[in-house]
Amino acid sequence: MTDARLIRTAIAALLGTMIAACTPQAAEQAPEPTGEASSAHPESGLEVVPVTVTSGEETYTFLSEVADTPEAQARGLMFRTEMGPDEGMIFPYEPAQSLSFWMRNTVLPLDIIFIGPDGRILNIAEGVPYNEESVHSDGPAIAVLELNRGRAQELGIGPGDLVEW
Repeated sequence: MTDARLIRTAIAALLGTMIAACTPQAAEQAPEPTGEASSAHPESGLEVVPVTVTSGEETYTFLSEVADTPEAQARGLMFRTEMGPDEGMIFPYEPAQSLSFWMRNTVLPLDIIFIGPDGRILNIAEGVPYNEESVHSDGPAIAVLELNRGRAQELGIGPGDLVEW
């Protein structure tokens, strides 16, 4: 195991304070995520894994709850009132498909990051609290990563950046 992988594994095992997400409108069964050892989120009980975003020469790690069942995807981050700056929620899908998300009962403003089949960011939409108008992927997507709104811009994360989990 590489040092970076050991660090990500240790962080995932030690921190279980994840929170964040909105509701996908067309949730299908998702695959098991791959990667390092994980822990469970204390509120949702969902698995928490490190999700890395590589933007240029920088790599950012977000401890992310995995919404990998239709029930978890439907609930997402509804009713959550806080989330740390390096936390998120990942919604994996198989097969790749056009995705749309809305913010029903979601208190937190979010960056909704659509990820294409090549693991690269397709587009980032603004998740407005309680908004029932959908935001859409700019093509077939295999996952959505939700972060606190403005975090992607703050870090310089954008379309074309690589997302891995």
